[in-house]
Amino acid sequence: MTQIILVRHGETEWNVKEVFRGRIDIELSETGLKQAQLLAKYLSDIEIDAIYSSPLKRALTTAEMVASYHKLKVEIAPGLIDFDYGEWQGLPHQEVRDKYRRLYAQWLNRPDRVRMLAGESLDEVRKRAMKVVDKVIAKYQGSVVLVSHRVVNKVLICALLGLDNSHFWNIRQDTCGITSFTYENEQFILTKHNDTSYLGVSKAPLSDF
Repeated sequence: MTQIILVRHGETEWNVKEVFRGRIDIELSETGLKQAQLLAKYLSDIEIDAIYSSPLKRALTTAEMVASYHKLKVEIAPGLIDFDYGEWQGLPHQEVRDKYRRLYAQWLNRPDRVRMLAGESLDEVRKRAMKVVDKVIAKYQGSVVLVSHRVVNKVLICALLGLDNSHFWNIRQDTCGITSFTYENEQFILTKHNDTSYLGVSKAPLSDF
């Protein structure tokens, strides 16, 4: 049996300000660093065999904090890199809504049919991210942590549940949220979703952004 632990990176200033991030390599905020520290401590009692991360700093820093408790080296997985929002990257949410009205409406209503201008589609995210999962279940029998991003994790959760990408907005994962699956007898079983209990309730959750 293999346990897949999907983790979203800690908070950044762009999460709070609702700026589209994508491939722009921004750092964790002070809050995000604290979240990652709490995450690492929370996972410290679990026996972890490997930790894979998106190459972007916000995910990699989160992963390295988890790895520090387990004396593991983080494996960089390009397939876990954030969604390529193309022309939307670096733009505030409101500006995107105003400037790209038709595409934005489609993103809200049929995200599975969207290809970002100068970016990618959710199908492309699914293909590259699932290659990482396939590699993990072929190599490990224990617990493996995958640290990635909101869009990537939501797409992976849909895939592991056997849902297509039209269900993208039916899934939510907050910053530093943990979603776990076990893989046994060629089947993925959801065992935990969007666990942020270890962060406490001192701060109101952000929107799904």
